[in-house]
Amino acid sequence: MPDVQSTVLEFVNKLRKRKIEGSQATARCTVELLRSVISQHRVPHANQASALIDAVKAVGEQLVAANPVELAVGNVVRRVLHIIREEDLSLTTAAMGGLDLLDASDDDEDVCNKGIGYPAMSAAVVAAAARSTLRPPSLQTLLEGTPESATVPYTSSSGADSESKTADKSSITRKLKHDVIESVNQLIHEIAGCHEQIAEQAIEHIHQNEVILTLGSSRTVLEFLCAAKEKKRSFRVFVAEGAPRYQGHLLAKELVARGLQTTVITDSAVFAMISRVNMVIIGAHAVMANGGVIGPVGVNMAALAAKKHAVPFVVLAGCHKLCPLYPHNPEVLLNELRSPSELLDFGEFSDCLDFGAGSGSPLLQVVNPTFDYVPPNLVSLFITDTGGHNPSYMYRLIADYYSADDLVM
Repeated sequence: MPDVQSTVLEFVNKLRKRKIEGSQATARCTVELLRSVISQHRVPHANQASALIDAVKAVGEQLVAANPVELAVGNVVRRVLHIIREEDLSLTTAAMGGLDLLDASDDDEDVCNKGIGYPAMSAAVVAAAARSTLRPPSLQTLLEGTPESATVPYTSSSGADSESKTADKSSITRKLKHDVIESVNQLIHEIAGCHEQIAEQAIEHIHQNEVILTLGSSRTVLEFLCAAKEKKRSFRVFVAEGAPRYQGHLLAKELVARGLQTTVITDSAVFAMISRVNMVIIGAHAVMANGGVIGPVGVNMAALAAKKHAVPFVVLAGCHKLCPLYPHNPEVLLNELRSPSELLDFGEFSDCLDFGAGSGSPLLQVVNPTFDYVPPNLVSLFITDTGGHNPSYMYRLIADYYSADDLVM
């Protein structure tokens, strides 16, 4: 796959050089790249799902290593791997239903004869399908319906010729890739429309004459607040400026342009102003498996202020931001340091940067972290594309999107 490989390397370089930033942008580009990998990958007749999984994992490892802090990349890779496993299990279950493997009237010899010539079903998948015979089909199967061709190849008699079996294998291969690509297309639409799905719920959470506090610049928060404004809700927004990048200034301009009453405050004034606030609403960089949140730097201060004054702390996050990993030392492992030039003008502080006598290190050091971690006990509610959820429910929601075999890349 020379074309795909060059595309992968190009995307890896963009991630390393931070030319693509933001959860939605990286998630969208990642899933589109994986769709190309799947569509151009040659699937063998045997172990088709395993071949696709290996191909996606190989690309996913490169993408995750390029920028481990962009957790949305790993989330999307795991979602695609889960899709492959689900579609393979769905096809295998349908095939076993056609073979009547679970019919008590069939003897062992008949079952063995019916299974000859179909190495596409691995032993592990067949066992999983046998355990999950009563499991409901995937969403893609429910929407499209199971075509007759999905079960016909498995009901051929033991005397069928080799040409028919070869055609059946090719049909199964095309069916698996087709279903996987269709499900990946649904994932692309889900990521693209997550803002609208979350914004539709704004009217249920923002009420008349409320004061909302937010921090940083998030398109999800912007669309959420504007959706409430379009529903004739009258409220005011306090925006913390988000130093040193001052992302809050950008959000404030967007809110004013959309007709919302907006007040910009300094980050240090959050505790002073929180008593006037009815709700804190923020966007998330990632939501961890324990319900903790990786967000813009300073968000933990806002969460502590909200907890102190019993103000609801609400997090908006698309499902592509749900990460199945637990945060071990998140302040260090899931963070990155930006340029010190965002904080200081080194021309004015050049005298402070002289090395101490014999110490070998500068007297002045600058630390400029990008993210902050909010533990789950400080979060009141998560609002995702699928609705509102308590922090304690997030692990159940995450379990629906990822397979346990794919948690470690």
